[in-house]
Amino acid sequence: MDAAQQEATARARELQRNWYGEPLGALFRKLIDDLGLNQARLAGVLGLSAPMLSQLMSGQRAKIGNPAVVQRVQLLQELAGQVADGSVSAAEATDRMDEIKRSQGGSVLSNTTQTTSGSGAPTVKRVVREIQSLLRSVAAAGDIIEAADTLAPSHPELAEFLKVYGAGRTSDAVAHYQSHQS
Repeated sequence: MDAAQQEATARARELQRNWYGEPLGALFRKLIDDLGLNQARLAGVLGLSAPMLSQLMSGQRAKIGNPAVVQRVQLLQELAGQVADGSVSAAEATDRMDEIKRSQGGSVLSNTTQTTSGSGAPTVKRVVREIQSLLRSVAAAGDIIEAADTLAPSHPELAEFLKVYGAGRTSDAVAHYQSHQS
């Protein structure tokens, strides 16, 4: 690598640090380690080609051009944190990565093609996961629990909803959802 290429790579990594909080090589390596992926699987989940992922990691390219890919990176970072704190199992993480791969960016509720079962009705688990994803995109689990605790004295049902969907396990949220259907 000549001096001009080294300078361009350093500049790209600095831009990445400004845009994404750290160089993408470091960010992607953390995701690979935390979620037990390889580069090809990470590229697939993000919706990038393997060469594009490699160029972003090495600093040959600075910016992720597709906002949906940026959102998938953020969702994977959140998922990696949930795996690390034990709130999401490895099996649930695999399912979630498949959902993240299918997401098209924007609202998690706008993608109706993947939210239906064979009968055309949304599956309970998918609806629950969309609610969880939406709540968790607004606030961290600790903040949701704090808000729920504040609401509990005057609005216990709303507090329970926030705790179950915002910080609980998917299986508990599915049970809650089913128990509240008429």
